[in-house]
Amino acid sequence: MLAGCATVTRGTTSQVQIVSEPSGASARTSLGQQCTTPCTLQMSRKDEFTVVYSMPGYEDAQVDVKTQVAGAGAAGFAGNVILGGVIGMGVDAATGATYEHVPNPVTMTLRPIPAARAPAPAHRGKPAPRARKPSPVAAPSA
Repeated sequence: MLAGCATVTRGTTSQVQIVSEPSGASARTSLGQQCTTPCTLQMSRKDEFTVVYSMPGYEDAQVDVKTQVAGAGAAGFAGNVILGGVIGMGVDAATGATYEHVPNPVTMTLRPIPAARAPAPAHRGKPAPRARKPSPVAAPSA
């Protein structure tokens, strides 16, 4: 019996590009891979994951990466009906060979952390003391 057509023609892994603006961010996937942007990771075609970006001075951000049936994957899967039959279709479904990652490339524009504002003076719940007017001095009696 023939193996799955999409498995043979597309393979069970794909390269996913990870990009950030600015570049040089740390990117970590929910599957445990890590790299510094821009970078490319080899991922199983059937795995969905999240990419978390972090960089000093910038807010952390994340992007969910999903899978969908690729045009070429669907053609390979359809080829199984003719050449590989049910076994080939089962191989492609099990390996995820018919899938592609979306989005790819995975891109994120990081937002700078706002500069800290000077804190307002605290009065600890009490109103600020008022300045007192000097009391008039009584003239000495004669």
